[in-house]
Amino acid sequence: MSLFRTDRPPFTVRAACLARAALAVAAAAGGALLAQPAAAQDGTAQLMQIGQRFADEALKQGQAGGMPLRMEVQIGQLDSRLRLAACAKVEPYLPAGSRLWGRTRLGLRCLQGAVAWNVFLPITVKAWGPAWVLQNGVASGRALTAGDAVQAEVDWAEDSAAVYANPADWIGLVAARPLSAGQALRQNMLRPPALFAAGAEVRVMVSGGGFAVTSSGKAMAAAGEGQTVRVRMDNGRLISGVVNPEGVVLVQ
Repeated sequence: MSLFRTDRPPFTVRAACLARAALAVAAAAGGALLAQPAAAQDGTAQLMQIGQRFADEALKQGQAGGMPLRMEVQIGQLDSRLRLAACAKVEPYLPAGSRLWGRTRLGLRCLQGAVAWNVFLPITVKAWGPAWVLQNGVASGRALTAGDAVQAEVDWAEDSAAVYANPADWIGLVAARPLSAGQALRQNMLRPPALFAAGAEVRVMVSGGGFAVTSSGKAMAAAGEGQTVRVRMDNGRLISGVVNPEGVVLVQ
């Protein structure tokens, strides 16, 4: 059984889990008290420590929630040109739209100080887990076989596309572009083998509201199972649908 569904990449589920963990950590922390008020260069190291603790704790909570990955976080540097006013209490938080996955950032804002400030600390979150890595180059359009890749530990968060964790999910799929040895197989690299070519006559099934109508038309492009394709019907109308395992284009 695959570690993830092909229609819902695992990083979206796990990133959501990490986001919830980050919110829980922020709520529990309620702002970090500094040993000494932070100002300019003197406070930079302390701010980075606050960010490190925040990210480490959020990742720890995410793993406690069942994430089967080995997580790491690398803290970047604040802009050296920043000149921050002294602050006795700093709150770390995850900015809206951000997630603890790959290259991202943490927010740090002053809650107790003469001047309210808000800065962003760059971080990189690595998520090490099993995946399949190519042993050799694969030409575009060639179907993959079991001997093309070996299992290895890779950083799932290095790319936004989900990795394949089960060989049954990628064997027989076709390279969507030229692939190189050493690349971890990800969902944006492969596509299903074509069930029909461009210009081929295909069956089209339109369904909805308790009815289903079957007709035919010409495929505007080659397509395989699960892919969306446009079909020109006999009356000249263009419609889009998803190809099922039998090569029928299903239109809702």
